[in-house]
Amino acid sequence: MIQRIQTLWLLLAAVAAFLTLKLFFYTGNIIQEGMAMKQFTALTAQSSIPLLISTVATGLTALIAIFLFKDRKLQQKLVLASLVLSILDLLLFYLQTKKFVPGEGNYGISALVALIIPILLILAMRGIYRDQKLVKSLDRLR
Repeated sequence: MIQRIQTLWLLLAAVAAFLTLKLFFYTGNIIQEGMAMKQFTALTAQSSIPLLISTVATGLTALIAIFLFKDRKLQQKLVLASLVLSILDLLLFYLQTKKFVPGEGNYGISALVALIIPILLILAMRGIYRDQKLVKSLDRLR
């Protein structure tokens, strides 16, 4: 389990997903509905329920996939689900930044971390695929 490279990619993706819970994705002035005031605030994955659910689900599916190394088909499906969730997470983050005043905010380190998660999951998928290919070639030799 530990010697497989996809384990490292999945672990890094899970850690990155859980890091976005605390680190700021975006900071700036938010537009108050019905008021003419602006309020300075920070956007994290805990800022809204859909963001929180998709972020935690991304991290948990990546962690669960680590321990399914004996069933590579199921592991591959879970990593694909985690990839879809991470892309949904990015979309939700983007939609949340639209609530801020344009040009008056800054992206935080969590924005970079959130962009790295799908890349790590794609690398894990590649590692799982290579394992499947290796097992198939060994089965042909028997």
